[in-house]
Amino acid sequence: MSKTYYNAEDLKKFGDIKEFQEELGDKFFDYYGAVFQDGALTQREKSLIALAVSHAVQCPYCIDAYTDSCMKKGADEEQMMEAVHVAAAIKGGAALVHGVQMMNKVKEKLM
Repeated sequence: MSKTYYNAEDLKKFGDIKEFQEELGDKFFDYYGAVFQDGALTQREKSLIALAVSHAVQCPYCIDAYTDSCMKKGADEEQMMEAVHVAAAIKGGAALVHGVQMMNKVKEKLM
């Protein structure tokens, strides 16, 4: 198998980010843990959101982690793929809406 930039084994080392700056690492993980607790949204809903965002920001570590999280929290394949499509639609829409900026600039230059 060929070597890739992303090493799946590195996901297991996520907690090690505290090694060089423990105080800020602790604060991050406290916040991170609190965010994913049940609140107005369930942990399952938050995992589906995180899966979608993982695809939008194209983080392979997050995709692996939140695929597992979604499955453990009872999401099925259809729900997970629908979440990915939501991310794709938003990301595509964001690119397209910036076309208005281009159109404005073209109209400005042609006037």
